[in-house]
Amino acid sequence: MKEQDIQAIQLLLSTPKKIAIIPHRSPDGDAMGSTLGLYHFLLKNHHYPVVVSPNEFPDFLAWMPGSETVKIFEKDKKNSTKILEEAELVFTLDFNALHRVGEMENVLNKLTAPFVMIDHHQSPDAYAAVTYSDTAFGSTCEMLYNFICFLGKKPDLDKTIGTCIYTGILTDSGSFRFPKTTGTTHRIIADLIDLGVENTEIPTLLYDNSSYGRLQLLGRALQNMQVLPEHKTAYTTLTQEELDTFNHVKGDTEGIVNYGLSIKGIVFTAIFIENAEEKIIKISFRSQGDFDVNLFARAHFNGGGHRNAAGGKSVLSMEETVRQFEELVTKLKT
Repeated sequence: MKEQDIQAIQLLLSTPKKIAIIPHRSPDGDAMGSTLGLYHFLLKNHHYPVVVSPNEFPDFLAWMPGSETVKIFEKDKKNSTKILEEAELVFTLDFNALHRVGEMENVLNKLTAPFVMIDHHQSPDAYAAVTYSDTAFGSTCEMLYNFICFLGKKPDLDKTIGTCIYTGILTDSGSFRFPKTTGTTHRIIADLIDLGVENTEIPTLLYDNSSYGRLQLLGRALQNMQVLPEHKTAYTTLTQEELDTFNHVKGDTEGIVNYGLSIKGIVFTAIFIENAEEKIIKISFRSQGDFDVNLFARAHFNGGGHRNAAGGKSVLSMEETVRQFEELVTKLKT
């Protein structure tokens, strides 16, 4: 962070304030880890923070400390709007464009309180009074750790804050396998473990609590997988009917897209998931090496993200979307 931004934050936090903390829609481990980590940090510094999520977060994150305090905008728009309108300061974490919060954007656009952005995605919008944006980081949680240190508040880090930060780093780094995992990342993790963070327990809470339906859904996704070896690409699909058959709940498809990259010789993979209610096909892309899925998602599927992990959507049918994807892949140099 720039010194002038650090000083601006210190001034904003110099007196107790009502603070709204916002993750992106359909928050993942990094979004929930960073918002809840910041929530506990601000509580410790005598502020009045509230995390307001645009919609529900996955059940496998419900164990996180403070998750029971999170307000869900879609479930209670009246009270959530009141919290946002009364906020004297607004933090947005793990996203950099207000459209990423869905319907809640209409409320945020009317707020007069200053915004602070902490995020690691490309091409941030200019809505925040203070922006801490850096694509070199693999997670917003790693940036939150630095943010606390920049403020001279490293002694405030404790097991609770550390647990939230650890969760976001673990999930967004692909369990420390993705390219942006650095020596500094591991040094931060070591610091968190020294604070008492249960590094052997958290992966179990995140990954080893699947329902039978979730495992069946994974099995169906693997059955549906198609491999295009000449283009080093794999993809799979899940229709709304298949989701309903296996009693899909939010979070059940998390991580399925990564299985394509476990196939020898594959560097590009995707999953197409039908959402009948929204009348779209939701898409996740992953890659290895130099192939930039962020550029691919932005150019063709109204999305974006990181070089090796991005998302998008299509308003075409599943069949038309897959056909478009296959046609595009034949023209790629992967």
